[in-house]
Amino acid sequence: MRIYPLHYLNEQEFENLSILICNKILGTATIPFARGKDGGKDGRFIGKANCFPSEAQTWNGKIIIQAKHTTKENASCSDSDFQAVLRKEIPAIQNLKENNELDYYLLFTNRKLTGIQNGNIIKIFNSQRITYEIIANEKIQQFLQEYPDIVRTAKLNDLLRPLSFDEADLKEIIIAIHTVINKKENLNNIVDFTKIDLDRKNELNSLSKSYFDDVIKRNFEYFKQITDFLSSPVNSNLKDLYEDTINELNAKITVRRDEFIEFENLLEEFYDYVINNDENELKGKKRIVRILLHYMYRNCDIGKKEK
Repeated sequence: MRIYPLHYLNEQEFENLSILICNKILGTATIPFARGKDGGKDGRFIGKANCFPSEAQTWNGKIIIQAKHTTKENASCSDSDFQAVLRKEIPAIQNLKENNELDYYLLFTNRKLTGIQNGNIIKIFNSQRITYEIIANEKIQQFLQEYPDIVRTAKLNDLLRPLSFDEADLKEIIIAIHTVINKKENLNNIVDFTKIDLDRKNELNSLSKSYFDDVIKRNFEYFKQITDFLSSPVNSNLKDLYEDTINELNAKITVRRDEFIEFENLLEEFYDYVINNDENELKGKKRIVRILLHYMYRNCDIGKKEK
């Protein structure tokens, strides 16, 4: 699952995103309000929600929607400025409640929210007897996975920076290795990785069991040939290119790791970058890109080895 950096949006774009999500979880009768002094509201829905907060127990009534965006990366709901914003909004929300305009209050924010932080916010709202829900960054990201059409409509893919690196060295290695591993190795002649606790490595890197079993394991039979190729003195120049590549990839992984939940998405991003940059040169050799990336991971050349 790819994490969308919502802090790159502006306030209006985040409000629009919040309304798009409400169209799904509440209903298409969600009404956005024009920009200006919102009086505690950016949108409204009246009626029975589609599936919020759950399909079993949906809200039914007047729902006021508000969006609070920040351009600060890794901002948290526990930040003092956000707590101050919530307290400042309470009078406006109380006004709406007293005027019979509000039964439920739904707040969207691109900040992070933990259980402890939620407890502090509960105290703020419970003291005012307001029925509310906060949809923070973690939940928004889940909705974006569930409703990919929202991603397309809001053009969120434009926020994603390519996981770029100098792929020229990797391509040179792939072209050279292609002549060596064009035939599968006998399964009895594979690299001995018994010294590596693979379950532990996959856990440390958040690589799923299904991707490891169904994708990476299929390439094990090629790894002995790659090891022999890189170990040969004849290929010492390519071995140097390999070392340069894993050094660069590890640096990129360290810097950008938080943008990906599962490690396999990061591996696939590397694959896409190499293929998309020069598809013609690698025609007939594309599978080697993925095989080599999996070899790097399996050989502990990239990814975490220990906590």
